[in-house]
Amino acid sequence: MAGDKWTLGIESTAHTFSFGLVDSCGIPYPSKSDTVRPLEGGIHPREAADHHRDFSSDLFNDILRSQNLTPEDIGAVAYSQGPGLGPCLRIGASVARTISSALEVPLIGVNHCVAHIEIGRQQCDCDDPVLLYVSGGNTQVIAKLQGKYRVLGETLDIGIGNMLDKFARLQGFPFPGGPVIEKLALQYIEENPDASLKGLELPYPVRGMDLAFSGILTAAQRLIEKGHSLGSVCWSLQEHAFAACVEVAERALAHSGKTELLLGGGVACNNRIREMCTLMAKDRESTSHAPPRMYCIDNGTMIALLGHIELHNGRVTSFSSSGINQYLRTDDTLVSWS
Repeated sequence: MAGDKWTLGIESTAHTFSFGLVDSCGIPYPSKSDTVRPLEGGIHPREAADHHRDFSSDLFNDILRSQNLTPEDIGAVAYSQGPGLGPCLRIGASVARTISSALEVPLIGVNHCVAHIEIGRQQCDCDDPVLLYVSGGNTQVIAKLQGKYRVLGETLDIGIGNMLDKFARLQGFPFPGGPVIEKLALQYIEENPDASLKGLELPYPVRGMDLAFSGILTAAQRLIEKGHSLGSVCWSLQEHAFAACVEVAERALAHSGKTELLLGGGVACNNRIREMCTLMAKDRESTSHAPPRMYCIDNGTMIALLGHIELHNGRVTSFSSSGINQYLRTDDTLVSWS
C-alpha cells in the first residue's frame, strides 16, 4: 500500500451502517453513518440489511467528501466479518469486496469486538487494559493474554443494551431505549436525592464471572406492574445492572493484575456506568477510561483502524475466505500486534 493512502472501514453488524477512515499514519477521522430506528419492535435483520444496501452508495460518497478524497486515495478496505446479524454482515462484506475489487486494493475482514478494543486503546492511550464491553448484542469482560483477547466473563443470555432496549420498548419507547432510561433515571435521582433501593430491589445478575440479564428485565417490569414510578424503576435497573458489570470487571482487574479499565460498546455512552467505573478504579488505585462517544457506538472508523493495524502486520483477506462469521468470538482472533 502506498504511503499516502487511506484505509476505509465498513461497519454493518446490526442496526448501524457506517463508513470510516484512517489515514496512512493510522489517525482516525469521524465516520458517516445511518441507523435503522424502528418505531416499534426490535431490529429486523432483513429490514436492516435492506437499509444498509440502500445507503451504501450515499455513505461511501459522504465519507470521501468529508476529507476531500477520491476513490483513488483509498489503499485498503476493511469490513466487519463478525459477529453480528448475518444479513447485515453480508451486505457490508459485499460492499467491501466490490470496492476492493474495483480499486484493486487489499481487503481485510476484521473482528468487530476487537475493533472496539483497539479504537478505545488508541483514543485513551491505554497500554494493557481490561475491557468492559457493554453493547446491545454483547456484554463481555476481556483481557489480553498469550496473543489473544480472552473473555474472562460474559453474558449468558442477552446483552445489557438489548435488555435496556427491551425494557424501554415495554414502556412504549422506540429504539434506542438506553438513552431514555438514562434520562429518566437521572431525573428521578435529582428529584429524590435521598432515594433508597428499598422496595425497588431486583435480582442481581452476577453468575460467578458471568452475567445474566433476562431475570432482571422481567423483575423490573413486575415493579412497573405493581405501581412503582417509571423513573424509580429505571434508576434501580441501571444501578443493579451496572453494578453487576463493574463487579465482574473489578474481579478481572484483581485476577489479571492489570491497572487499566477500558469501557467500550454503545452502553459505554451512559454517564452513570462511566461514573461507577471511575469510582471503582480509584478505590483500586487503577484508572478507568472511556473513548469519545462517537467511538463507543458502532462506527466504521474503528473497523478502518483495525484494518490498518492488521494490514501493517501482514494480514489481508482473500476473496475466497471473505465470508462472514456471525458467531465470531473475541477470542477467535490472533492479536499479532502489541
